[in-house]
Formats: sequence, structure tokens, C-alpha cells
Amino acid sequence: MPENQNRRSAIKNMMAGTAAITTAGLFSSFKTDGKHMMTDDKLKGNIKHSVSPWCYGELTLDQLCEVCKQIGITGVDLCGPKDWPTLQKHGMYSSMCNGAEINLTDGFGDTQFHATLIKNYTEMIPLVAKNGYTNLICFSGSKRGKDDETAWKNCIEGLKPLIAIAEKNKVVLCMELLNSKVDHKDYQCNNVEWGVELAKRINSENFKLLFDIYHMQIMEGDIIRNITNYHQYIAHYHTGGIPGRNEIDDTQELHYPAVMKAIVASGYKGYVGQEFVPKQKDKIASLRNAIKICDV
Repeated sequence: MPENQNRRSAIKNMMAGTAAITTAGLFSSFKTDGKHMMTDDKLKGNIKHSVSPWCYGELTLDQLCEVCKQIGITGVDLCGPKDWPTLQKHGMYSSMCNGAEINLTDGFGDTQFHATLIKNYTEMIPLVAKNGYTNLICFSGSKRGKDDETAWKNCIEGLKPLIAIAEKNKVVLCMELLNSKVDHKDYQCNNVEWGVELAKRINSENFKLLFDIYHMQIMEGDIIRNITNYHQYIAHYHTGGIPGRNEIDDTQELHYPAVMKAIVASGYKGYVGQEFVPKQKDKIASLRNAIKICDV
């Protein structure tokens, strides 16, 4: 997830476009430079790949979809109803839907937000299902002084009426694990054990976790063991280099091929979303390389 800007505003800005010369230059580089070309028939197919648009603000969503098709990416994360027609036009899947949340801080852990959240998700869940999608993101929100037990009870209270709707529509509500050490101070669902305990108490296949590898490496490390032990509670993964949430290559501290092998070994069949912010000038090359790294 973005560390210095809201996802939804970032995607809105992306769709509005940046300077035309910048966009045209990046996209034409992709189309004309043969080194960028890699189609999905060259991938091993053990991982389904997706990407978060906010990391590629130089491209419109249309252009990003074209890039994805050439690289072998079949899903786009963090898109809502206004974006789905574009994805569908390009044959891309909305692998982690959004649009029902309030923001990252005002979530299910606080009862004061329940009325708004229940209304939003009650409306959004059937839309996700109608369009053929499965995962819909949600957030615990900030602690605001609550102890764990109070936060678990509040989340269950807010989510309980939605779980029945999600089960009926075969939609999975996915609560994201975020770090509260660096990027999201005071966030409640900030470690895998907290999220797993909530999932156990809700006890539904239609509530799971979005395991952001970047965030969980910052909070607790032990990534492979946690994936191995808790994979049954995880519905989606996000990547990001540590520190900085940049490229997932050898410039950062995690060995992503080993992490991906652990995900595959767990029997996971969902998407792994690239959600790093490229530092390199050729951002598309960075994305292409990330897919290669994760193609285990």
C-alpha cells in the first residue's frame, strides 16, 4: 500500500494522467524496445501475477493494462467499479477490489464507523460478485487506545452482518496487514497473529487476510514461517522491497524467490500483487524483472 498518499487519490491522479511527454515516453519505450517483451507463455504459471496501479502513475489504466498483457500479468489490484470496464476491455482481472472502505485509519475496529462501513460494503459486495470478482479489501483502522480484545470484538460486530452477504455472493473480505512501526502509526491489524485470531473468531472462508510482505517484514520478519503456518487464512499477497518499498531485487533485504517458493508450497492459488515503487528510471523494466523474480 502507498506510504505517503492515499491509494484511491493516487489512482485518481493516475487516471487523470501526468505530463503527456512523460507518459508517451515511458509507454513508447515499452512498445518499441524488444527487451521489455515477455508473454505469459514464457512464465512457469505457478504464481498468478497482479500489479497495483498507484505505483505507475505515469501510465493511464489503459496503458498499464497493455503493459501487463505483454509482461504476463493478468490481474490489477485496488480497482473499483469505475475502473472495472477498463480492465474488462483488456481482459484483465480485478484481483483485489476496493471502494467500500472509508480510509486506512477509520475501520472496523471502531464502532463509530460501523454504520458507514456496513452501508458501503452491503452495496459493494454484490457489485463485486456481479462483475465476476472475489476479493474486496477492508481495514481494521487505528487503535485509538483500544486493547486487542476490544478491537477484536468491535471488528466482529462490524463484520458479522457483512459476512452473511459475502458468503451469499461468494466474495472474500480481505483485511490488510499493515506496519505501524514506519508507515501507518497506530494501525491495529499490524501483525499476522492478530489478524489470524480475528479470522479464527469470525470463522468463515469469506474473511481472510491480505498479507503484505513489505509490511510484515518491517513488523516481525519470519515471513516464510508465517506464510507456512498461516497460509489458510491468507487470500492475497503484496510485494515490496525492504526498506523503502522499492524494487524487490538484490538491492533490498528479502530473498523473494524463497518467499515465492514458500507461497507455492503452501498450495496457494491466488494472486501475488506487485506493489513496489520503482526507483529505476525504466519502471517497466523493474516491473518485468519483479515478475521474473517471482516466477518460481
